[in-house]
Order: sequence, then structure tokens, then C-alpha cells
Amino acid sequence: MRTLIFACGIGVLLLGSCGRGKPKTLDITVVTKALDSEWWQRVKAGAEDAAKAHPGVRLAVLAPEREVNIDQQVAILEDQITNRVAAMAVAPTGAAELIPVLDRAKAAGIPVVIFDTDINWPSKLTYVGSDNRKAGRMAGEFIAKTLGGKGQVAVIRGILGVMTHEDRVAGFQEGIRSAPGIECVAVQPANSERALAMSVMENFLTRYPNLRAVFAGNDQMALGAVEAVAARNLTGKIAVVGIDATYEAVRAVQAGRLAGDIAMYPEGLGRSAVETALKAARGEAIEKRVDVGETLVTKENAAKFLP
Repeated sequence: MRTLIFACGIGVLLLGSCGRGKPKTLDITVVTKALDSEWWQRVKAGAEDAAKAHPGVRLAVLAPEREVNIDQQVAILEDQITNRVAAMAVAPTGAAELIPVLDRAKAAGIPVVIFDTDINWPSKLTYVGSDNRKAGRMAGEFIAKTLGGKGQVAVIRGILGVMTHEDRVAGFQEGIRSAPGIECVAVQPANSERALAMSVMENFLTRYPNLRAVFAGNDQMALGAVEAVAARNLTGKIAVVGIDATYEAVRAVQAGRLAGDIAMYPEGLGRSAVETALKAARGEAIEKRVDVGETLVTKENAAKFLP
């Protein structure tokens, strides 16, 4: 029996006047990496808002229990191919495991939009998302400036092999190269999980007593790192920078627990994913890349990123 997945669907059907002929309902499926964090819940909310604006669209938002559960995401995609949905928007949890099932979707005539995490799939229609390499570079440059161009830094990264996290780490390393006095002493994965990131950060603090800053590849990991820093009464002495700008992280920036963050606009991501998938389902032209954008968040502008 397959492991239970989290699912949420919304639907709107147009009824013909006097009960005559129902217009065809378009089933659009959004498959995220998880629904266990503020980030993914906000992506889901943006997707639902987009679907509500199009009567006749029935949306399902589906996800594995955790971002590391690649087999669950594969099973979800296989089910949607069997259901013959009109189009899918997919945030890939892994590349090698997903490409065969994405190929089957194409063979079944189901358009697939890739969002949030890019993937080297030759049949990809488009990528919807932010520039993750640029976001990592912004974080690196901000840390280099914050430290005055010198000091030891470390990275808590997401799942190995996932392009989003590969790009964020590569961008960060580019960003700190502008300051030769910055030394990156460690890069360790925490799989986008808060508790694991807290443990990784505790190990960093023990092993590198001169550590001055940490870049975390998403806000769940950044907030875990912040907890470890606070537990040792080092808040304000070690700069932690995250990516996503979830509301909790932005409030941490305001309070001085996080030095900064990079906003990646989850609601806009969800809306754009659905809008692009809908165009693909209708056979309309779509851009090869839909850029959602990214912005540096500091204490000075943090209020703009809160409701």
C-alpha cells in the first residue's frame, strides 16, 4: 500500500444555462515537494487563488509527507497520469527518479510545467521560479559585507543533487569570492528540515569556535540554526542568513535573530505555476522561463514582507 500523502483540491464547475451542456472541466494538478511548512502552504494558497480566477478549472495540490520522500512524489505523478489530468505543475524532489515518470506524462499527452526547482529534462516546457543562483550570490555578498570582508563562514544546505540547493550554494560561493578574507569552512546538508539544521549548527559551533556567519539554503534550516545560536547565547555574534522570507523568518530579521533573508515570493510562485499550466493545457504559447524574482530582506525593509 502506498504511503498516505497530503492532498488538497478545489474545484469550480460552470453550469450551462437551463441545464444544457456543461463546459469541459480542466483538471490541473500542482505537485509540490511537501506541505509541511509555511513556505509550501503559501505556495498552495497562491495556486488556489489562481484557480479560483478561472471558472471551469479544478485544482488539486498534492505533496509527499517530506521533501526527502522522492518515491511518494513519483507515485503521485503516476496517479495523475492515470487520471489523465489536463496539465501538471511539478516542483521536483529529485531528478534521476522523476525524469522517467515525466517522460510518461509527455507520452500520455499531459503538459508538464516545472516550478520552484529546475531540472535538466529535455522535454521541459518551461521553468517557473526565482533565480536560485542569484539568490545565493545575494546572500554571499550580504554576509561578506556584514563581516567586513573577513571571517569564517559555513553553509547549511538542502538535499544533495537537487538543483535549487546546488544553485544556491554555488551562488553563495560566488558571492563570498569578492572578499578574499572570507573563509568557508564547512558545507553540510540538513535536507531543508529545521530540527536537523539545529543539530548541524550545534556541531558547527563546537567544531568552529571562530565561526562568524552561516548561510542556510532555506528558512526552515535558517530558523533551526538560529535556535542553536540562541541556545549558546550567541545571538548577534553569529550572522545567520536564510532564503524564502517566510513570515516567521522575517519577524526573526526584525528581532535581530536573523541577519537577513532572501525573499522568493511563494504566493506568486503558486499563482504563476497554475497560470502557466493552464495555458499549456489550452495549447497556448508559454514563455521558456517565468521569473518570479528575489529580493534581499534586512531589518530596514522587513515590514514590507509581512501581512
